[in-house]
Amino acid sequence: MNPICNSVHVRVPATSANLGSGFDTVGLALDYHDELTFTLNDDPNDGIAHVIIHGEGADTLPHDETHLVVSTFRRACATFGLGRLGFTLEATNSIPQARGMGSSAEAIVAGIAAAAAFAQVGDLNRPAIFDMAAQIEGHPDNVAPAVFGGLTVSWDFETAEGVGSVAVPGGEPLHGGFHAVNYPVDPSITAAVFVPDYELSTEKARQALPKELPYKDAVYNVSRVGLLPAAMNPVVLAQAAQQGKSGVAAVAADSAACACRDNATHGACGCASEAVTNIHEPVPAEAFAAAAAQANALLFAATQDKLHQPYRGALMPPSTDLIAMFRAKGYAAAVSGAGPCVLVLHYGDAREAIDQLASEQLASGRWRVLHLPINTAGVEIERR
Repeated sequence: MNPICNSVHVRVPATSANLGSGFDTVGLALDYHDELTFTLNDDPNDGIAHVIIHGEGADTLPHDETHLVVSTFRRACATFGLGRLGFTLEATNSIPQARGMGSSAEAIVAGIAAAAAFAQVGDLNRPAIFDMAAQIEGHPDNVAPAVFGGLTVSWDFETAEGVGSVAVPGGEPLHGGFHAVNYPVDPSITAAVFVPDYELSTEKARQALPKELPYKDAVYNVSRVGLLPAAMNPVVLAQAAQQGKSGVAAVAADSAACACRDNATHGACGCASEAVTNIHEPVPAEAFAAAAAQANALLFAATQDKLHQPYRGALMPPSTDLIAMFRAKGYAAAVSGAGPCVLVLHYGDAREAIDQLASEQLASGRWRVLHLPINTAGVEIERR
């Protein structure tokens, strides 16, 4: 098969996994990107890869076939029947390396998406890209938001009977392997990511985890991660604004089911009930502060964790201290991925207050902060 274009530009968002309670399952896409351009050589069949890197990792990442983007691109090209192409990869990297912002997932998704764009006409087959990327990465929590955008929950499905798939009454068979679902996120939620001047490998962070956990700790996290998609759903803020403090907790359970994306689908999931109306309309300014305070309380509870952060804290004391400081002030702070970045989620623009709380850390020069919206697009491609 011959490539259908001469150049492909790929844009992949940073991601934050776990979000406290959702260990190895929950991921969030952030509006902060690596941008990569794949341009075929004059002789696209010469099989030679040239690598140019700007920004993060320019002095540390490999500039040859061992680069993760290149090796993944080669693997995906073989899958799509493209053969061994000659090309130049020019990467402009913004995502910090080995900090817990999904740099390896970004590289894998970029390589697969580029190969798919060279091989196939039309829009990306995101489920196929996700499946291949999760297989290569070995876990889907960062890959899912990098592909689909927004808030995702992913899992590796295994049937109890040990067979490859299970027939679902009235539907398609559920196959073994990686799966993901995407949840709507209130657009007023912002993320502050604190990036330290030190790295922590995911492998080292995993080695710190125990082989067994108390049953009560597992139950603790199940209750929190069940709340997480609801706490970030647009229904919560709208309900808080309309009904006040008495109604916000009650709506949390229902809000996870809301799959509305725009006014064209408003009400399709039942969100347009008498209890919750106009959830897709902006909350009036005069009601926002009180509503956001109630929604932030749910977000704070949803990001509590007993499965991984207590065991990894000794590997990153500055990050652990920063999280403890924010949580003592009521902010939904957690380790981003395996760390050492710190993620703070908040309804509304709280950047001034957040920066003020961390003024000592920022003044030390050992930390920088990124205030980011949530990305809802996932990986994007442009054929040229």
